[in-house]
Amino acid sequence: MSRIEKTPDIHRCARMLAVQDPVIPIVGELVRDHPGTISLGQGVVYYGPPDAVYDGMAAFRADESNHKYKLVQGVPPLLDGLQEKLAAENGIGVEPLKHLMVTAGGNMGFMNAVLAITDPGDEIILPAPYYFNHEMAVTLAGCTPRIVPTDNVFQLQPAEIAAAITEKTRAVVTISPNNPSGAVYPEQALREINALCRERGIYHISDEAYEYFAYDGAPVFSPGSIEGAGEYTLSLYSLSKAYGFASWRIGYMVIPEHLLNAIKKIQDTILICPPVICQYAAAAALKVGRAYCDEKRSEIEAVRRVLLEQLHTLDDLLTVGPADGAFYVLLKMNTEMTPMALIRKLIEGFQVAAIPGTAFGLEEGCYLRIAYAALHRDTAEEGIGRLVRGLRALVPPVP
Repeated sequence: MSRIEKTPDIHRCARMLAVQDPVIPIVGELVRDHPGTISLGQGVVYYGPPDAVYDGMAAFRADESNHKYKLVQGVPPLLDGLQEKLAAENGIGVEPLKHLMVTAGGNMGFMNAVLAITDPGDEIILPAPYYFNHEMAVTLAGCTPRIVPTDNVFQLQPAEIAAAITEKTRAVVTISPNNPSGAVYPEQALREINALCRERGIYHISDEAYEYFAYDGAPVFSPGSIEGAGEYTLSLYSLSKAYGFASWRIGYMVIPEHLLNAIKKIQDTILICPPVICQYAAAAALKVGRAYCDEKRSEIEAVRRVLLEQLHTLDDLLTVGPADGAFYVLLKMNTEMTPMALIRKLIEGFQVAAIPGTAFGLEEGCYLRIAYAALHRDTAEEGIGRLVRGLRALVPPVP
């Protein structure tokens, strides 16, 4: 008789156990288990990239050397296009080979930033609600996310942020327009945070992935344009939203020159270089410019109007966040149900999905994030109708 040996215990990484599970796939599995469900969950746009990207891919194909590794920072046609865009639209002047890094999406830019400026045990301040991948990245790096709440309309509270800074703090993160709240931070508030970072000798990480998505005249401001801010401000951008480029994985970051070598080390280790064919496609998309997004955004704005109108018929059940930018609305529900329990009931009973606020650091109360840009108008309006009917059936009215 063969002897069965006991398998030795395998060490489990405490750092990874501390990282929250990504919520989009969890909700996605529930949606797949209930065919016909309309998801108002994932933050992508309904459209794809401009046709010009295929001209960019042809330019890639014309040079056989493009099949080899290229510069960690990015290919010259894209770097040149980004330099022009940043100067014209963001008021940020850069020398491409000193301050620019092309990344495989905005999330990689944030991970690059955290690894470049922290040691394990350091702290990064995240205003809550935060973008869950930011919190995950900070934890993944062995650092502590220090959570500072925003106010009741999801605006920054600079005094609270200042009070949260410790000797271990290395950066304050802002996202404007904001995921998940849809808030747009006023220029004055961003200037105040940027000045605070300068005074305390820490970095300001400004995530501007949704820069083209602001409504009703809400102005979008880039803190990196502040005079002298380039020494301590990291500005993160992405083509995923504006150009329908999500799966192509191209973003970029503007960084202080003194961080360039560190970020090169990080990106070379993880990636070497972002996919070169996608970089050529991105360079072609930039030549089309933001007018492409502006044209497509009218459909998103129409869905936004329908969503807000329908949600306000439920004012006795919930509070609707301001939603001036990005393509999200945060709902605070009048229920003692957990957000995930409510989402399960919406999927199982009404075939519509959302994302729980707990993923964004909203631990008290029942919050749902509604994303409204991923679907064409007819499908989106059907999903909104299901959401409204489901919430009316599941949530008790305020007495």
